[in-house]
Amino acid sequence: MSECINPALVPQRTLYTGEKIPAIGMGTFGSDRFTPEQVSAAVRGAIRAGYRLFDCAAVYGNEHLIGEVFKAAIESGEVKREELFITSKVWNNMHGEGDVLLSCAKSLKDLKLDYIDLFFVHWPFPNYHAPGCSVDSRSKDAVPYIHENYMKTWRQMERLVDAGLVRNIGTSNMTIPKLELLLRDCRIKPVANEMELHPCFQQEELYNFCIQNGIQPIGFCPIGSPTRPDRDTTPEDLCDIEQPVVVEIAKKHNIHPAVVCLKWAVQRGQIPIPFSIYEKEYISNLRCTIEDPLTPEEMEAMKTVEGNSRLIKGQVFLWESAKDWTDLWDLDGTITK
Repeated sequence: MSECINPALVPQRTLYTGEKIPAIGMGTFGSDRFTPEQVSAAVRGAIRAGYRLFDCAAVYGNEHLIGEVFKAAIESGEVKREELFITSKVWNNMHGEGDVLLSCAKSLKDLKLDYIDLFFVHWPFPNYHAPGCSVDSRSKDAVPYIHENYMKTWRQMERLVDAGLVRNIGTSNMTIPKLELLLRDCRIKPVANEMELHPCFQQEELYNFCIQNGIQPIGFCPIGSPTRPDRDTTPEDLCDIEQPVVVEIAKKHNIHPAVVCLKWAVQRGQIPIPFSIYEKEYISNLRCTIEDPLTPEEMEAMKTVEGNSRLIKGQVFLWESAKDWTDLWDLDGTITK
């Protein structure tokens, strides 16, 4: 290990429950590019480098190997369990009655944990897609968002908190109309919403809605996700690290443009969860939070990078009557049926 960042120096956020969470974490979605073994090896190195927040999910197919890393690190005394903040997510095919508990139990077993710090509903509907399917495929069983059904899933999430199996619950890939309904009807409010956030897709309206309602934004694709699956890549996508403003700021600080994206994210207030299997990159990602911040003028300039370039469009979750991927995101302010 070439460098270790003191975890105590890494900024933290405070959830509305009073719990602390690191202001940057490591994602574990290996996409179609990296094997579970490569991802778990990166987690092992990241713990040694000083990372304490790890964003996991059942559907990533690697929790069983990552769990071995957590177990070894804790048992060796390298890190205490309470120093780690570990998230996981219930996948779309486990929204049925009783299934959320089964999903949580499986993640707990795979991750070798007694509790999960934050458990998300991965997507707000039970739509399933076969591995490797094309973006044009649509399951005959796929449905639009049905709030009554989502609340049945959320009630199970709340019971996980009651049982002490998870400490906090959160949403992912939600929209303002869907969150408004959830906030109206929930017993336990989500502590966080995991959403796509990067300079070319700043989602200011949704971001501000979350902040105003005490929901911590957690941003995936924080540098524009260059290793996202091929199915999620379209010709009109913008590349964050090639934007002139980002490149110019990177030159001034003598850093890679990707690091500018992460500094911006942390200083803005969201929690980015970058992913890399390369030691040099994930150490640089963590180190950027404790040194050489962007100036107020540079932060203001970053606002101009916004290009409304959504990279993860979710096409594979569309139902048969849906027009296109925009129906997933309630762009007109109402939930599309």
